[in-house]
Amino acid sequence: MVCSVWADEQDLLDQRIKLILSSVQSITDPGDRIVALSSQFLDTPYVANTLHGGPHETEQLVITLRGFDCFTLLDVVEALRRTTSAEDFTDQLQTVRYRNGVVTYAERRHFFSDWVANDANGIVDVTSQVGQGSALTVDKQLNRKSDGTLWLPGIAVIPRKITYIPASKVDGTILQALRSGDYIGIYSEHAGLDVSHTGLIVTKGSNVMLRHASSRSNVNRVLDEDLLDYLRNKPGLVVYRVIP
Repeated sequence: MVCSVWADEQDLLDQRIKLILSSVQSITDPGDRIVALSSQFLDTPYVANTLHGGPHETEQLVITLRGFDCFTLLDVVEALRRTTSAEDFTDQLQTVRYRNGVVTYAERRHFFSDWVANDANGIVDVTSQVGQGSALTVDKQLNRKSDGTLWLPGIAVIPRKITYIPASKVDGTILQALRSGDYIGIYSEHAGLDVSHTGLIVTKGSNVMLRHASSRSNVNRVLDEDLLDYLRNKPGLVVYRVIP
């Protein structure tokens, strides 16, 4: 394994992880812990393409807390949720990001639904439960575009059923069924993709917010946005939850 501490000195990274873990040490509920951990990264810059590897390039385990895309934010938060010490963080990130903890491009969890495939991560798909009769299930050939080419060269096509709640069906009842710390994906109608974006749920009183790393040019940071506002003109919602 090649490990790359991108944009961070190892000692500074360890110090920050220790401080973050100290701030949540009394929180045992998985969802509350996810929210508390992710709050440490509010206003962190959006940074794309931080992971290094490809079909013809050696994969590196990239570790940084200084910038995220929507998926690496969730990678890091979930790894921290499982972490008991700064020394443990690298192993946990490796386990979350890669199937069987094997750091190769082929074993990287490229798709959001890889998180719940074969119960590999202790995370379950609760989309149908949250949808309460409104959820739809579609058959996808992940990684295969409508013209037959691949989104990700060197990655096999994966037949998979994807369940989502149409955005038009997300009402007050469904919002109440969401829990703080739920990991969510914005369903993609494109052939070969399961979601187009990811984030997590934060409830603030009666408000249900999406915490995510936004790439919009006028935002470019991790922030909270009203979930219903964000879902306007989006196809739907996929919901995953950590098993207590």
